[in-house]
Amino acid sequence: MICHLQKYLKQAWIPLNPLTSRICFHSSSENCSHVFSSSPIESYCSDGARLDHHQVLCVDSPRLPDIDVIISKVHVGSSEDEVFQSLKQDHVCNAIQPSHYLVNKLIHRFKDDWKSALGSFRWAGSCPGYEHSSEIYEMMVDILGKMRQMDQMRALLEEMSKGHIVTLNTVAKVMRRFSGAGQWEDAVRTFDELGTFGLEKNTETMNLLLDTLCKEGKVELARSVFLELKSCIPPNAHTFNIFIHGWCKINRVDEAQWTIQEMKGHGCHPCVISYSTIIQSYCRQYNFSKVYELLDEMQAQGCPPNVVTYTTVMSYLAKSGDFEEAIRITEKMKIVGSKPDSRFFNCLIYTLGRASRVQEAVYVYQVEMPENGVAPDTSTFNTMITMFSHHGHHENAFHVLEEMNKLEHCKPNVQTFQPLLKSCFKTGKTDECLSRLLNDMVNKHHLSLDISTYTLVIHGLCRANKCEWAYLLFKEMIGHDITPRYQTCRLILDEVKQKHMYDAAEKIEAVMKKL
Repeated sequence: MICHLQKYLKQAWIPLNPLTSRICFHSSSENCSHVFSSSPIESYCSDGARLDHHQVLCVDSPRLPDIDVIISKVHVGSSEDEVFQSLKQDHVCNAIQPSHYLVNKLIHRFKDDWKSALGSFRWAGSCPGYEHSSEIYEMMVDILGKMRQMDQMRALLEEMSKGHIVTLNTVAKVMRRFSGAGQWEDAVRTFDELGTFGLEKNTETMNLLLDTLCKEGKVELARSVFLELKSCIPPNAHTFNIFIHGWCKINRVDEAQWTIQEMKGHGCHPCVISYSTIIQSYCRQYNFSKVYELLDEMQAQGCPPNVVTYTTVMSYLAKSGDFEEAIRITEKMKIVGSKPDSRFFNCLIYTLGRASRVQEAVYVYQVEMPENGVAPDTSTFNTMITMFSHHGHHENAFHVLEEMNKLEHCKPNVQTFQPLLKSCFKTGKTDECLSRLLNDMVNKHHLSLDISTYTLVIHGLCRANKCEWAYLLFKEMIGHDITPRYQTCRLILDEVKQKHMYDAAEKIEAVMKKL
């Protein structure tokens, strides 16, 4: 990379056309609700003026009217039986013939409301000519388990067992949810009952149980289960990799390395995943001497590190502040002939940016990635935007966003816009530029602001003496059930009091009392 840089540095960054502001026309009824809301974000156009809602056109696209009808009949907060009865006794719903596609969408819609999901599930199952598939059952089982409705989950599993539709995927979900709820014995009991579900106890199902326990940090319990089963169920390489990951997860790396030796004793060969998992654990401890020892061992064992291994090492070296050593990882990777991928290049661009080697990062983005046939992804663009914004190259940051907007496969997310929003405040462009960005986020890309973005913008507006706008965003934040941070409340409260906005101050104080 460095050898080609001097020639490349003679070339200037070629900006694209300046960003232009566009009003987005929504294509679904759901999106229309955003357009016609009184949101302070959505109501600002690029020149800072408010949009007249009657001037915003909404064009309907193909929707799922049956879904809308059913959802309208479900009252949030009702019991599952009340939901079932309301749908069962409704003549409009009775005229709907459920399909697997419709029920899948319906249950997904209520994935965080188990009562509505289960009531809708029961209603669909009672309709003549319809039977739930195993996939629909598994969705419902997973929702009940996630919401800690274990008795309901068990009942549904028994129902599936009677219909002979329990699959390995069902069992995996059930064991994972029992483990997540701390019901370890029930997770193990589910494995013991595999025969009643028409499934076999073998290496694959044993690994499912061990993996479930290890991912919940119960590695010692998984170990005791393994010692009991290994005489009748032979382990494979995946079995030991599960334990390596489990030991590393609870920061017992010595046991993970001992597992490598146990693995060899059972005739299984450690793979790049085995070593890379332990390397990542040492990286988290910033124990790079151990990292380099393992990299050498991998080479000696005929198991050379891959791009994932090198990306991990580079990332943690950069986090430790040793940027030069992190950049040298690229040369080590070239020696072993490992081909870089997008995650590697993203990490390299980030590292070069942190090392203030911006032109080299641009070279990687504009030259090396295309030469290696690696297309930029959302993370690539976000990294470039963040780097340019951090180093004060604000125009280049916006040029990258424009490049991103031209791609079909790669769309901005909330993280894309955060450094650009910061740039607006740094450059004092808190009218047209800020309004256009917020409008694009909501109306063009249909993004929902998270607490970090609301906090960033509200704080920035308060410091820019625009507390009226900041307060509108604060109200919207509360309306979206996003709890503000105390510091945000304190800041905006002081600002509105200075502007004699006493009603606003009273409402902010009411919110603060609930924190």
